[in-house]
Amino acid sequence: MSLLKPIFASLLLLTSLPGFAEVCDAEDFTQKVSGASQCLLMRRFGSPTPDTLVVWLHGDVSSGGPANYHFPYAEKLAQEPFASKILSVALVRPGYPDGSGAASGVAETSSGRSDHYTQENLTEVGTAIERLRAKYKPARLMVVSHSGGAATTATLIGMMPGLIDTAVLVSCPCDTVAWRAGRRAWSKSENPLNWTGKVPASTRVIALTGDKDDNTAPALAQAYVAALQVRQIDARFELLPGENHNTAFRPASVFPVLQKLLSEK
Repeated sequence: MSLLKPIFASLLLLTSLPGFAEVCDAEDFTQKVSGASQCLLMRRFGSPTPDTLVVWLHGDVSSGGPANYHFPYAEKLAQEPFASKILSVALVRPGYPDGSGAASGVAETSSGRSDHYTQENLTEVGTAIERLRAKYKPARLMVVSHSGGAATTATLIGMMPGLIDTAVLVSCPCDTVAWRAGRRAWSKSENPLNWTGKVPASTRVIALTGDKDDNTAPALAQAYVAALQVRQIDARFELLPGENHNTAFRPASVFPVLQKLLSEK
């Protein structure tokens, strides 16, 4: 019995750490995953023993309504012949409903769906991704993200270095100061451009923006990629002909990039 006590104490300490704490009432890694202090909603598709974990993040959905437009994309990827041995997870950012009547935690220190890229919200998302990685133990982890989700990802790869192996940033407002120029300034949100110096050399970044995007202009992602390239990070920008802010995130635009990435060993 005396030998079991220190072992039990060590396990108790381990599960109390932020990266391991279960804050969901019923965390099932199917529709719920714990963040740092909140329970985030998710949908899971594909292999439970993946070589690659692909996490999808939605944008700000500033027009209102649930954040679930990325659910069918995550499901479709898991059904593609080129995507064997992958687990595709659509994650719902803090404060957003998923259309089922439930909501993903509560957005911290943000003004509704604006000023959302705060340290608190980013930590919730990053911790949820960390738990998914610890649960499924993939050889590599990719995040495919759109708009505000891309800004979240672009910051996280510097804020939590090494967590994400490959970041696919679609329609990214990767310089939020330039993006908000002429509009009401944000006081809490992080600027992804300020985190480029913390991105590890092992990270890969692909930024995609449509040439018809009148929301997040291509120059925003180009500036972010250029800052990474100065540090010899494997980063590239691709302009998508004929695509606008939302259509750039369609499978027709994103899947060819994912097919190439998933085919690489």
